[in-house]
Amino acid sequence: MSNDAAGRHTRFIVLLAALVALGPLSIDGYLPGLPDLAGDLRASAAAAQLTITACLAGLAIGQLIAGPLSDTYGRRRPLLAGLALYTIASALCAVAPDVRTLVGLRLVQGIGGAFGIVIANAMVRDRTSGTRTARLFSALTLITGLAPVFAPVLGGQLLRVTAWPGIFVSLAVLGAVMLAASAAGLPETRSSASRQPLPAVVGQLLGDRVFTGYVLANGLVFAAMFAYISGSPFVLQEIHGLSPQQYSAVFAVNAAGLVAAAQINGRLVARAGARVLLLAGLLGATAGGTTVLAAVLTGAPLPVLLIGLFVLVSSVGLVMPNAAAQAMADHGGHAGSAAALLGFSQFVFGGALAPLAGAGGATDALPMGIIVAVLPALALLALGVLTRSMPGRRRRPHRGPYVPDMSGT
Repeated sequence: MSNDAAGRHTRFIVLLAALVALGPLSIDGYLPGLPDLAGDLRASAAAAQLTITACLAGLAIGQLIAGPLSDTYGRRRPLLAGLALYTIASALCAVAPDVRTLVGLRLVQGIGGAFGIVIANAMVRDRTSGTRTARLFSALTLITGLAPVFAPVLGGQLLRVTAWPGIFVSLAVLGAVMLAASAAGLPETRSSASRQPLPAVVGQLLGDRVFTGYVLANGLVFAAMFAYISGSPFVLQEIHGLSPQQYSAVFAVNAAGLVAAAQINGRLVARAGARVLLLAGLLGATAGGTTVLAAVLTGAPLPVLLIGLFVLVSSVGLVMPNAAAQAMADHGGHAGSAAALLGFSQFVFGGALAPLAGAGGATDALPMGIIVAVLPALALLALGVLTRSMPGRRRRPHRGPYVPDMSGT
């Protein structure tokens, strides 16, 4: 591979990673400024937190819009339209006169940001196949794991020199930079000959039992991680007495485990296969969740609980890239819609099931223990029941425009 080709490939991957990071940055980047935002807009804490929910809803809805559009009209035009929408909405968030307006703008911002997430994943499938797809998804999972950890830190540093509207201005600038970079540096990866009308796309996906199995496995494990995120502050700080700083350290260690697992996955997937590593991830998540539940039920020492949480979260680094690669393996002809349903399932399952982890309030860890134990087990069951014919399954021809991976690996 020539230096010029290697440079183009590197720029391509960096742009895709930046697109995937837009969602986590939009959700978490302004969290340090949330109390000031509520004060300036004369809003209650609940109303201010609704701006987070609105962004999450936008990211879920936007994926269902972006995926089919990109399958029907190509990747570039919907991507550029979504980034333009994201940039405008982010800028308007900075000047929102009241919390109701901000909630609406955050919904629009999430919809625009979702275009980047879905189309980045679809472009990976357009350009690669097989284990190379899983490798690139592992790299994008690295960004997914790191961005939520560093976004609040970056937001906190920005608040040293500006107020909360400045964070949204920064997101608008980032959106504008991504719009310009994508217009200049991202090629169209979907040929006009491979584009399909929307009804045909949806029908093929919903009728594929194996695809549904991988979507369920991915979404249920992601929901278990969401349950950990929403329930662990109360369990670890209120019940086990960790300080905010100690809790942040635990959170960072678990995030590092997820990132490390994703990178190990990228190195092993060509040798072991995506399905084998996916199964290993599901077994690990089930073991970690079961350990958490056992620790809660028996009153085991805190280290046992922390080990269970670490194994659970780290296993997500094996599940997400391989579930995505396997789900999209037979759907290169409409990778955008497939990526949209994968992403949508994560937010739907996470949003619907994760709040149950807090049902015990600040005094009972049992609801979180049950959720993180049951969901990975259900994911494992879904994989076994719905994809059981997969080992001998004959692949359908790849309908998308295949371009060989130029990573040199």
